[in-house]
Amino acid sequence: MGFKRWFDSRESVEAAPPLTEEEAALLAKLAAKVIQWKMTVPAILFLESVKPLNYLGAQAMVFFEPFATTIFNGREYDTFRVMIERRENVERLLQKIEELDSLALQSEKEARRQRRAGRGGRSWWRPFSGGSG
Repeated sequence: MGFKRWFDSRESVEAAPPLTEEEAALLAKLAAKVIQWKMTVPAILFLESVKPLNYLGAQAMVFFEPFATTIFNGREYDTFRVMIERRENVERLLQKIEELDSLALQSEKEARRQRRAGRGGRSWWRPFSGGSG
């Protein structure tokens, strides 16, 4: 993809070509790692701030590829580099991170609710429900 074509692309995610199975799996894997490491807010801030520079970032990934393939899977790295050249895929990654984060927050709230129900409604600072405090 040339710079002019990238610069002229103002397509939304809905009008973008669909992802392949491998690309969708890679986005889901990356988003899950961000959620697992509890880096949702920094990742969203970073991606939103560099969204206009995605093509330049992809070209920097080409430069660092010999070093990065010693740490990362070469095939996934190359797939991610090609994906990140298209602006709509940065937005897709952001949406996937937000989706998985909301699911994680819901399950965390449900687990907290179940722990409270198991204690019989008592909180940590008032162990006995009958006394005045």
